[in-house]
Amino acid sequence: MDIDKLQAEHDKDLEMLRARDFWGALVLICCAVFFLWRTSFIPFLGENRAGVSGAEWYNSAAIVPFGIWLAMLLLGLVLLRISIKAGGAERAFSGAGLGWNRQEAIRIRAIAVIMSVFIFALIPRVDFILSSGLVITALIYGFHAGHTKRMLMVAVVVALPGLYALIMHFPQAEWNKPHDDDWVVLAAWVLLTVWMLARDRSRIARATPWVAVLTPLILVTAMAFGFRQNVPNRGGLLFSQIEYHYYVNLRPLWRK
Repeated sequence: MDIDKLQAEHDKDLEMLRARDFWGALVLICCAVFFLWRTSFIPFLGENRAGVSGAEWYNSAAIVPFGIWLAMLLLGLVLLRISIKAGGAERAFSGAGLGWNRQEAIRIRAIAVIMSVFIFALIPRVDFILSSGLVITALIYGFHAGHTKRMLMVAVVVALPGLYALIMHFPQAEWNKPHDDDWVVLAAWVLLTVWMLARDRSRIARATPWVAVLTPLILVTAMAFGFRQNVPNRGGLLFSQIEYHYYVNLRPLWRK
């Protein structure tokens, strides 16, 4: 009897999950289509002025956004297909996908706070590697185990330096200048990493610092020096040093 009851609860939770996957897939598809439409305004094949091409297609600033949002669109379509095949659409339209509980509400709000601060406060003003490293660390540590207190803590840890950067350096004229907000984000990142490693001995926690450092580092260097894209905040604390040593010390080696 207990096994049957547990199986029934599991099936019910799975149906609820697929119903929410249906709504989540629709939101993801809508966002991807919107940003693909906005990205289409960026010249992709180069601008022609007086018959002279201003840029090659592989140098276009549209390549990376197109790639990201096409991947998001495909992910949304795959998730939608899986949800429909599993009966998620039927359950969603019956209202089953709209269930709510306190822990889920906290998780969604914490993620919303972190991503909003990351996009609107950190990315324009703070070094890309530092801001991304802080957010990656917060997302992995805060949400991989499902602890509510961790979710709230990491949301605060990301929000405080983000609000500092937003308030102290709001004008766009100051976005690309080295500022104290880089150091504030670096301090928050280091403190969160130390706290995580002291509290969590899992394999995921030990791997998080490597992921948080290497992922944005590889991405930003590939964008800047491989695809020749305009990366955010080139004057940031870390990227300015990477760019300087690339052009002054590394590039001349193969130029010769």
